[in-house]
Amino acid sequence: MASHIGKLPVDIPAGVEVKIEGQSFSVKGAKGSDSYEIPEGITAAVADNQIVLTPVDDLRPTRAKHGLARAIVASMVKGVHEGYTKTLDIVGTGYRAVMKGKGIEFSLGYSHTITVQPPAGIEFELPNPNQVIVKGTDKQTVGQVAANIRKLRAPEPYKGKGINYTDERILRKAGKAGK
Repeated sequence: MASHIGKLPVDIPAGVEVKIEGQSFSVKGAKGSDSYEIPEGITAAVADNQIVLTPVDDLRPTRAKHGLARAIVASMVKGVHEGYTKTLDIVGTGYRAVMKGKGIEFSLGYSHTITVQPPAGIEFELPNPNQVIVKGTDKQTVGQVAANIRKLRAPEPYKGKGINYTDERILRKAGKAGK
């Protein structure tokens, strides 16, 4: 029995260069480059413009790593070809963001401003003061940076103020009934 996800081949789009040396896997594309150490017990090969990962045995931990390794390789190929983005909306009176060099300075109703610097491989974009776009080639890093920004002022359920993902739906609560 093999991993359902692991046995699917990963297509290599035009303009993406793949290099496999032993357990070391590296990929290079228009948006950047990335590398990954394939877990022990899994071998990778390129055939017919596709990356195929195969387990060396049928033990449970190997099967689990097989699916994981395939998913990571697929997200790396997509990342260097298309890139990943997360869009955050800033909701609330006086809440806004301003670019300061490569970083962003947030005014979120606290007594001070908060400055966030992008880690390596991440870019910020501000189409307007109430919207932040996080871009990069690594899916996990883009998601983590976006989550860290959202955590600065998580949306509250009564008025919906705070930082939320554009596609996120905030569950609203009714306020207490006045007399």
